[in-house]
Amino acid sequence: MTDCWRCSRASHAGPALAAAAVTACLVASGCGISAGRPAAAGPKPAAPGARPSASAQPSAAAQSPAGTQSSAGAQSPATARPSRSANATGPAAGAKGSAAMPLAGKIIGIDPGHNGRNNTDPSYLNHLIWNGREWETCDTTGTETDSGYTEPLFTWRVARFLRADLRRDGARVVMTRNNNRGVGPCVNRRARIINRGHANVAVDIHGDGGPASGRGFAILEPVADGPNDNVISSSGRLGLDVRRAFLHRTSMPESTYDGVHGIAHRDDLAGLNLTRVPKVLIECGNMRNATDARLLTSASFQRRIARALSAAIIRFLGH
Repeated sequence: MTDCWRCSRASHAGPALAAAAVTACLVASGCGISAGRPAAAGPKPAAPGARPSASAQPSAAAQSPAGTQSSAGAQSPATARPSRSANATGPAAGAKGSAAMPLAGKIIGIDPGHNGRNNTDPSYLNHLIWNGREWETCDTTGTETDSGYTEPLFTWRVARFLRADLRRDGARVVMTRNNNRGVGPCVNRRARIINRGHANVAVDIHGDGGPASGRGFAILEPVADGPNDNVISSSGRLGLDVRRAFLHRTSMPESTYDGVHGIAHRDDLAGLNLTRVPKVLIECGNMRNATDARLLTSASFQRRIARALSAAIIRFLGH
């Protein structure tokens, strides 16, 4: 791990010490996965403990179905946290026949990283959650390009394009957030939404905040950690399918600074540690690199990313 741009790992000593370590590291970090601009102030985390009890986990709160956006402006954190029931939408109307609907009967999970108003609630964002192996912050603001185009906006736009493609192919889609105007949900809650949605496969969409000289996409795969033990092999196959689709269907190269041939294994991310379905996290490019940023902020390239992910999912489920 490169400590200037990768997400640092919180101490097992407990949330109080972990909070200080995580906050100090995140201030110096630019990682698109769990970095960004954590707020400087906010309540201290709960008293140390080896592992949070069930009651310590964020309570579920109802939210509007996926595919709809409220007419109001920003959401409060409570309304941004999805309920226990999955936020799912069914296939698009009008598609007929199994040949025209290769994903008929399938459920696909999409997690668009971060959220558009994460920077407005530092106390919520910085509280610690158990990621299956250690403590980490609930979420972060994400990274952005030099011109200020944010990672949450990028991930949301790609997720919407991907959702439309998947529904057109007959899939039911489970989303971890329903718009880009909220705060959260925490990364452990995102994993729970997809697990409880009984997804056949899932992708976490991100843009990286790597070194400005570095380029390219990186596919992060889970390491066996208990809850995810049964999906390590299948997640590896999914990663290869995503890598192939990105190379064939986009002009984004493999990462020059993360992983090997565009693949990296991570054991410090809740979304991968806690998954019970085949899943990878895709850093679609480096938002801190000028060349990558021009691509990632282009609507046509965002659509191309969505088509590549859709093709990878169809290939994976057709194995």
